[in-house]
Amino acid sequence: MKGSVKKVVLAYSGGLDTSIIIHWLKENYGCKVVAFVADIGQGSEVKPLRAKALKSGAEAVYIKDLKEEFARDFVFPMLRAGAVYEGTYLLGTSIARPLIAKAQMDVAREVRADAVSHGATGKGNDQVRFELAYYSIDPHIKVIAPWRIWDLKGRSDLIAYAKEHGISVAATKKKPYSIDRNLFHISFEGGILEDLEKEPPEDTYVMTVPPEKAPDKATYVTIGFKDGDPVSVNGRKLSPAKLLENLNRLGRRNAIGRVDCVESRIVGMKSRGIYETPGGTILHVGRRAIESIAMDGEIMHLRDSLTSRYAELVYYGYWYSPEREALQKLMDEASRGVTGTVRLKLYKGNVIVAGRKSDNSLYHPDFATFEEDTVYDQKDADGFIKISALRLKLKAMMERRRR
Repeated sequence: MKGSVKKVVLAYSGGLDTSIIIHWLKENYGCKVVAFVADIGQGSEVKPLRAKALKSGAEAVYIKDLKEEFARDFVFPMLRAGAVYEGTYLLGTSIARPLIAKAQMDVAREVRADAVSHGATGKGNDQVRFELAYYSIDPHIKVIAPWRIWDLKGRSDLIAYAKEHGISVAATKKKPYSIDRNLFHISFEGGILEDLEKEPPEDTYVMTVPPEKAPDKATYVTIGFKDGDPVSVNGRKLSPAKLLENLNRLGRRNAIGRVDCVESRIVGMKSRGIYETPGGTILHVGRRAIESIAMDGEIMHLRDSLTSRYAELVYYGYWYSPEREALQKLMDEASRGVTGTVRLKLYKGNVIVAGRKSDNSLYHPDFATFEEDTVYDQKDADGFIKISALRLKLKAMMERRRR
């Protein structure tokens, strides 16, 4: 393999996998390695990464602050679509990969690298997400996926490799978790979590307090929406990233957004993940509440019929596909006019709608009332029901004839 590439840009997180990949790439390809770090809200994890990557052998380290772009151009469009994978997963890891890959490819062009690399395993979803994004940007880029090449079989082998080569890693044999964190969520996989009968250890939750330790008094929050996007919290206008950070703090102390799910991976197997999405969970409930009064019913039903397909496209890595982009236009159009405020009650892991208001509201008590009104004649329902029942009556008549 040596000599086949001269310079590689690695999507670097500082975790177990990417920590040893720098050394492995240099050892096996004899190439220069540039570490790329996307700051999408990992918090204090980002600051030490430059020194750590250089110590591990990187020629250079590029760190880009992408938090606002992440929230504005990736998380919010996904929220407008109401995307949830298999009914439980809010796609926190999935939605980050296309942005990381795009920014990584920008660095690859800047440093004139002839290859890119990532730390995703050959059994996981991220290898697909990263590489579909790479190829959509540059169909001729060379991709190095170490997990599909090296002879290291699992996390224990990686930990041993790191120890042998003096590479500092946080993972241990007792806590060999695969962890992914960003502004929208954090996930834990592997280790004891692979035993589905066991409750997750409390140390697999870091973005929220346990429900038992949440306040006994409810927290109320008002979120303002404009055309489907959240724009303010308690009357204060905030940028997308700042708004999400604000709601994460509220969600954290009220134990909002914990999910323990078994999902269907892209490659065909099932896997268990522990997810925390505090601010995102609050926004999903709030957005749905304002949609209930400001979005046309048939538009909502059409949008909802396509939501699961949209979620699959995000999960499977097709963010840059023409079908996702086409669906996005429909989702965005459906969200036009979804403007107003929602008041939510946060209490021990629950998000409860306490009120909603919109100048574009389609709900009017004088239309829905059972009292006499001027916009609806109850006698009209007779013909409507008979026409709607026609095919059912014909079916029943044919069944009787066949008896």
